[in-house]
Amino acid sequence: MTSDQIYLDHNGTTPVATPVAEAMWPYLTEWFGNPSSATAEGRIARQGVEHAREQVAALIGAHPDEIIFTSGGTEANNLALRGLAVRERVAVTSTVEHPATVEPLAYLESGGWTVHRLGVDAQGRVAADDVPDTPLGFGTLILAQNEVGTIQAVADVAARVHAAGGVMHTDAAQAIGKIPVSVDDLNVDLLSIAGHKLYAPKGVGALYVRRGTPLKPLMVGAGQERQLRPGTENVASIVGLGAAAELADELVESEMPRQQQLREMLWQQLSSAIPDVVRISPADGCLPNTLMVAIPGHIGADLLEAADTIAASTGSACHSGLHTPAQTLIEMGIEHDVALGAIRLSLGRSTTEADISTAADALGDAAAKPVVNSSAAH
Repeated sequence: MTSDQIYLDHNGTTPVATPVAEAMWPYLTEWFGNPSSATAEGRIARQGVEHAREQVAALIGAHPDEIIFTSGGTEANNLALRGLAVRERVAVTSTVEHPATVEPLAYLESGGWTVHRLGVDAQGRVAADDVPDTPLGFGTLILAQNEVGTIQAVADVAARVHAAGGVMHTDAAQAIGKIPVSVDDLNVDLLSIAGHKLYAPKGVGALYVRRGTPLKPLMVGAGQERQLRPGTENVASIVGLGAAAELADELVESEMPRQQQLREMLWQQLSSAIPDVVRISPADGCLPNTLMVAIPGHIGADLLEAADTIAASTGSACHSGLHTPAQTLIEMGIEHDVALGAIRLSLGRSTTEADISTAADALGDAAAKPVVNSSAAH
């Protein structure tokens, strides 16, 4: 992103918050000890890790000993799904999961598991009643869909999964810090967190593991993280994740309505400037910062190239010059040509009203330009 761009890709990643960087700095310089060491430096490092564990636990209403630090959301998902020691080799999920869930499930399938994939409605939402009435090993459902922002009824699905004898996991990477999240309210046994979605650095995350959940490690080595994630801890980044969690706990109640108001302002200005613009993200039951729209007849990547003052993401992928819409949008029943023109605009703590007006004007100007690459859409 250039210095004069408006950053509307906070669902892609967030900047490291200043208080987070400040909390990390001493552990990158003077407090460099190994947290497994009995040295004075090691004890300071261990205190930093354990304090971060308490901060992360407090954000989601967990016990500190239920937090396992990982390298990010992808590792947390893999540990949760591939590490479960359950008898029934049957899982249930949705058709709109993040690849960090899709791929571990495919891995399990290749080893003989049965995976039921539940479809979604036009808002990208799963119906709990669609959970099959069969013994289950586990269920996994993304809490907030990363592309369109739809918030899933995880607690309702969890009730069905538990009734079928299964364990419930949710990938909460996109939701943490944007909406209040409670593991008890969600009724989940496992929950994944990604630091870089939460104004913490990249390369750190956490897995919540409810006491008594049967989990085994994917790696072997020493005994760190309750022997579930061996290897010397990334102390500075873990401290950063803890600081980010505490900051999120302080800001979420004020940032939710502020960002939602800005999101609706953005939608109103876009719909005024672009008569045929389509709103894909639901107005209700959605992350307050997320607005995915589509401009029929255009390709999202071309629109963002034309509106080069905006840093955002598209709802399509390009392979060898051919554009394909995101699978999530197809699952929601959105027409292929409409889905190709999808753009995800995700706001953050730094987004202002001036940013919203500038972004809407830029996208309006881009949409008014003649379409030149539509022949590349397939």
